[in-house]
Amino acid sequence: MTWRAATRGAHQPDNTAFTQQRLPAWQPLLSAGIALPLFFCTGLAFIGLGLGLYYTSNGIKELEYDYTGNPGTGNCSVCAAVGQGRAPPPSCSCAWYFSLPELFQGPVYLYYELSNFYQNNRRYSVSRDNEQLSGWPSALRNPANECAPYQRSATGLPIAPCGAIANSLFNDSFSLWHQRRPGGPYVEVPLDRTGIAWWTDYHVKFRNPPLVNGSLALAFQGTAPPPNWRRPVYELSPDPNNTGFINQDFVVWMRIAALPTFRKLYSRIRQGNYSAGLPRGSYFINITYNYPVRAFGGHKRIILSSISWMGGKNPFLGIAYLVVGSLCILTGFVMLVVFIRYQDQNDEDEDQE
Repeated sequence: MTWRAATRGAHQPDNTAFTQQRLPAWQPLLSAGIALPLFFCTGLAFIGLGLGLYYTSNGIKELEYDYTGNPGTGNCSVCAAVGQGRAPPPSCSCAWYFSLPELFQGPVYLYYELSNFYQNNRRYSVSRDNEQLSGWPSALRNPANECAPYQRSATGLPIAPCGAIANSLFNDSFSLWHQRRPGGPYVEVPLDRTGIAWWTDYHVKFRNPPLVNGSLALAFQGTAPPPNWRRPVYELSPDPNNTGFINQDFVVWMRIAALPTFRKLYSRIRQGNYSAGLPRGSYFINITYNYPVRAFGGHKRIILSSISWMGGKNPFLGIAYLVVGSLCILTGFVMLVVFIRYQDQNDEDEDQE
């Protein structure tokens, strides 16, 4: 068979400007008059944005307290010593006392911070069953192999929730108390524990299994809690909308962190007389010390923080913009010097030609 150019083959593209690559194109010639202003303008824009981010971050107030309990660091050292080498450790309480000389502008967020805790470890990060966390009854009875060795209990029952992430759930608890006048009684500051998880996690990724006769406990019947848990998953909270796999603290913990030092939101302070922030006065945070970290050289901190339009305190972002902007301007000056130095030589070469 003889092929002709006019014959359309089965795989021949249409004769259009797009498919035949005949569209007009812009091919800029980056001369010094274009490249140098581009570098200087980009550098100035980055420096301006970096200064704004840096000073905004520095304007955020933070109070933090390390309650790891190392010897001689505070009253939490007693709790740390009592729980050393015991899993799970016995329940113990300690407190952090502090004073505010002026209004701590709201909204105020309460975080806990862990350090030297590698949630990004590969085997740790995959040790979960997403189908089980989505409420699938089949996965509830047959956890994924990735959950091993926290897949089944010693008696052979499936663990719910399974995996190392769930087994290491942070279980310290906090309550904030305020002394409104010197010598007066302390009153508890209401902590808003709702809405602390990502919307997509709480409403999409995490679901409880279907209720059995209207009971969540019956839905989890025949399963065992993780070894380090004191109670089953359906008793995490008395609120039926905040227990089981949709417990807000559990959902927050299951979103693993990328760095070994990380913060997770515990609650917000925005109710009653504290909607505008924390008034001046004396405070203490009562800490229920359950979570051991000294065995792996970790640290625990409580952080009270305000926020801004850019979120929480994060000086790194502003510093990164300042560094990139400075490098752009420095590169622009180097290119300018090179251009001026060799411009006359190029002109002489052109004249000789």
